[in-house]
Amino acid sequence: MVKAIGIDSGTKSMDIFGFDDENGEVIVDTAVDRNEVTKNPRIIIDILRKVQEEHGKIDVIVGPSGYGIPLKPAREATDEEIALATFITRADVERRLKIVGLRELMVLMREAKDLNIYFTPGVIHLPTVPEWRKANRVDLGTSDKIFTVALSLVRHSEIEGVPYEKVNLIAVEIGFAYTSAMAVRNGEIVDGMAGTAGFTGYLGMGFMDSELAYALANVLDDFSKLKLFEGGAAYIAGIDPFKISPEEFVKIAKEDEKVAKGYNAMIEGIVKDVFALLPSVKPDAIYLSGRFSRIPEFFKDTKDAIEDSLSRFGVDIEVRKLESRAKAKEAAEGGAIIANGIAGGVYKEVVEVLKLRESSGKIFDWVQLKEREKLKAFERLEL
Repeated sequence: MVKAIGIDSGTKSMDIFGFDDENGEVIVDTAVDRNEVTKNPRIIIDILRKVQEEHGKIDVIVGPSGYGIPLKPAREATDEEIALATFITRADVERRLKIVGLRELMVLMREAKDLNIYFTPGVIHLPTVPEWRKANRVDLGTSDKIFTVALSLVRHSEIEGVPYEKVNLIAVEIGFAYTSAMAVRNGEIVDGMAGTAGFTGYLGMGFMDSELAYALANVLDDFSKLKLFEGGAAYIAGIDPFKISPEEFVKIAKEDEKVAKGYNAMIEGIVKDVFALLPSVKPDAIYLSGRFSRIPEFFKDTKDAIEDSLSRFGVDIEVRKLESRAKAKEAAEGGAIIANGIAGGVYKEVVEVLKLRESSGKIFDWVQLKEREKLKAFERLEL
């Protein structure tokens, strides 16, 4: 009997899901507005303690880990590891971006000795990704993107009746800020097109033209991480994404030519993310998850766009909705699956096939520039 909880740190909300593998009982399924977490990160600790008080000792909790930390108990994480997992400038610390709330929460989790919390790796820490695919990359997929893969592995195995090590798929998460896609071959994550290093998301532009980065670095007094949350589909559409909901965006895109440009850019970006991963895996299915996948019309348009594009090359791959028991986001259930596996529960083989225990390295280890040593400045934990 294993009780496990996973926590997905999204841009709009921090989602918490947990279950008991003895009877399948859901012990927690909730979401907390990220702005509230930024104001007071301790509210997440309070929720976890309340669940433990009501349901008994939680065997493992997988906490939010930003860009990732090689798998370990939170109590063993160093200041340097937490700093790199949430790396930002001093100016952004003072702006109190949402990632500052995440950093403070990770410190609180390290201190919470009554809770058995683990931090988990990002895709770049995995030994299953060839080193040449890590070159000059930081964001191959944050730690929570591995949660999405874990749930995709389980669902595909259940649907197709195949063991995890025989699963080949692409898992796509379409979130409020970014779109990320991960390639899974024989149960292992082997590549990623993720967030700030993928195609156009809803808020974020995805990867940035190096010439634009050069231009901005020379005209801005302070290059904030906030800039990475701009320039995406909502901005192409000319709407305020904080006043118009994703559902309204989808509806308006059918009626307004300018908004349609942003909508088309976002869906085309998802198709390009998928196609960019085809050299790394021949998928048996493509799974869509995340906030936008829950909008029926958006899901249909995306499914049709991917399947139609693949069919032009004579490829027939089904695009599926990633089903989850969670009212909270799918990644939270994936995090709980990993937590269960770490504790030796029914999903221990998921942790084994993903080789999470073999994760290693630091996020800047594969930067191929002579100035790489200067990036050690981000190893200082500033609060």
